[in-house]
Amino acid sequence: MKVLTVGGGGREHAAVEAFHRSGAEIYSLMKNANPGIIKRSKKYKIADERDIDAVCRFAKECGAELAFIGPEAPLEAGVVDALERIGVKCASPTKDAARIETSKVFMRELLEKYNIGGNLGFASFDRAEDAGSYIEGLNYEIVVKPVGLTGGKGVKVQGEHLHSFADIMQYVNEIFDNNIGGAGVIIEEKAVGEEFTQMVFCDGTAISPMPLVQDHKRAYEGDIGPNTGGMGSYTDADHLLPFVTASERNEALSIIQKIVDALRKEGCTYRGPMYGQFMLTADGPKIIEINARFGDPEAMNVLPILITDFTDVCNAMAGGTLSGNVEFERKATVCKYVVPEGYGVVSKAGLPISVNEESIEKCGAFAFYANVDRVNDELVTGTSRSVGVVGIANTIEGAESNCTRALEHVTGEAITVRRDIGKRELVQRRVDRMNELRSLNK
Repeated sequence: MKVLTVGGGGREHAAVEAFHRSGAEIYSLMKNANPGIIKRSKKYKIADERDIDAVCRFAKECGAELAFIGPEAPLEAGVVDALERIGVKCASPTKDAARIETSKVFMRELLEKYNIGGNLGFASFDRAEDAGSYIEGLNYEIVVKPVGLTGGKGVKVQGEHLHSFADIMQYVNEIFDNNIGGAGVIIEEKAVGEEFTQMVFCDGTAISPMPLVQDHKRAYEGDIGPNTGGMGSYTDADHLLPFVTASERNEALSIIQKIVDALRKEGCTYRGPMYGQFMLTADGPKIIEINARFGDPEAMNVLPILITDFTDVCNAMAGGTLSGNVEFERKATVCKYVVPEGYGVVSKAGLPISVNEESIEKCGAFAFYANVDRVNDELVTGTSRSVGVVGIANTIEGAESNCTRALEHVTGEAITVRRDIGKRELVQRRVDRMNELRSLNK
């Protein structure tokens, strides 16, 4: 089958590898020259991923039968709608359905309208002064977010990033003054607990779960520093997480199913992968955000252990024929992102980086290229995450060890890694915290 992929990051490289394993003929369009994607592509094009005309022309030129859109920006631009108009099936949501991610207000109001569990207190504002008046009247801590897309870096939390009313209003004003996210500000109730990701495949009606993942947003070891797009993540061999019970996971899946049902009732049927970011609290899972795509780095954890043919899964999502659970190996994975120094603040970009894929695979790991580019036949870093290295083993500890050994084979100037991800001490800290929160709630 001829498959068009759009996007040039680590998430898209992981998807391309999964398509390759399932025998697809791959055509890729991306804004950067990702060497991993290029290696698997029969033909590729460098273009703006939001350029609807360019994407459709390339799809026609290649005779694409199925399309997979990785990043959120082209979803918001309506690339899926345009491809479907020219007869290309898509395993990704339409512009209207993608509002579950591209508008945080739409997501919260949908949950409220359909009385879906896991929602948090919220209010949105078009003016900073109105937000300030609302915040002054609250008796609980909050989270401040731009309403629109920010690449996972726009969230600031009271008590972590914001320590006073002045801090909060400084960030609120920054959002409006710099048009961050482009559509106002949303104030949400702060949920206390541990975050986890539940991704699913969706065909508009049915969902099929992927293994649970825990992402690590903070830039530095010990969970400190600025928020990032994600420094790394891990899964466990039982597809749960050490601090999440099966019943808590089922509650999260029930919430996602109700969101899918609500979108269909609203006339914007959702087809494609969906990413539920939850905070596990003493009162169960609360929704932090819903994303209209695979997570990044989470896709790199789950797709390498996918057993079911990925092209078949995407065809089923696009055609509304998903049946039964999609199968994954009972393996643990640990992903750590190699990033340019300064990532999260000001990145040192445009510097050489080298990846020895063969040596990495000998360590029981895989490398997925992300924000890198080819310049004068040399691989160089961009301003965002460079390479995701994923260790795979029977246990989290074994996967972390494989990942750590594999990281020695990624070298370059001014690069760094958050090394504590997947370490026993950090995982145990999550378990202890949830046990403490549960005991306080008894």
